[in-house]
Amino acid sequence: MGMLSGRHAFITGSTQGIGLEIAIALRDAGASVILHGTRHHEAAAQAAERCRSNSGPAVVVAGDLAEPMPEAPLRLAEQAVQLNADIDTLVCNAGTFIDDPFLKMDFTTFDRTMKLNVYSQYVLIQYFARRWVEKGISGRILLVGSINGKLSEQTHVAYDTSKGAVDAMIRSLCVSLAPMGIRVNGMAPGLLLTRLTEPALKNDRFRRWMELHTPNGQVPGPEVCGGAAVFLLSDAAEHIHGQMLYVDGGMSSWQQPDPPEEWMNSAS
Repeated sequence: MGMLSGRHAFITGSTQGIGLEIAIALRDAGASVILHGTRHHEAAAQAAERCRSNSGPAVVVAGDLAEPMPEAPLRLAEQAVQLNADIDTLVCNAGTFIDDPFLKMDFTTFDRTMKLNVYSQYVLIQYFARRWVEKGISGRILLVGSINGKLSEQTHVAYDTSKGAVDAMIRSLCVSLAPMGIRVNGMAPGLLLTRLTEPALKNDRFRRWMELHTPNGQVPGPEVCGGAAVFLLSDAAEHIHGQMLYVDGGMSSWQQPDPPEEWMNSAS
């Protein structure tokens, strides 16, 4: 029996990257999974096939979580419930990342980042929490944040702000929902090798600096998030509420690494 046998999960932003690896890990742990992507396309079909179980490929619901608000996330939640009325686990992973200097950023960019990274999660969580309380279901919620909720970057004001809001929302939702039997936690990945980060990590000097900035010296793929998600959503974490687990190789613990000696020598 898997750690999540009998659980039924809806994972947003799960046709690629971190979300897909979480979905696969939950499937492997015994949960049924419903995936979500912005649209039905080949990548979504491949993701569904990768999450195949004894009953066949996973089902994918498609749509933009940000527009219109709050109708879009409510519509997707209702689609997921129509596919599986027993959903008792929600993973909010969908999000957007904008690299834009603050003085050049327009409000539309900031607004969409907040809608997708914060507002949509609020709407989905409220929808499922109301449903679970009404039906007496002990729901489990995992919000995927980022190390950027704790450590800022110069051109990431919108993203950093949204992930800081996710940190705060986890704590507040814990206080609101734990008495109702609903467990809320978060997971904050550090730098991972994904489709979005691959272009930057192809620069050997940048990758070396990121490895040096991480105590365990690794920049792994998104699969490292799967086991952490399973644990936080399982009975093994039954007394863990309102916490953010950093999956970052220790990066958030290190103020500033020493540069390599050869870099210092070359600089002189």
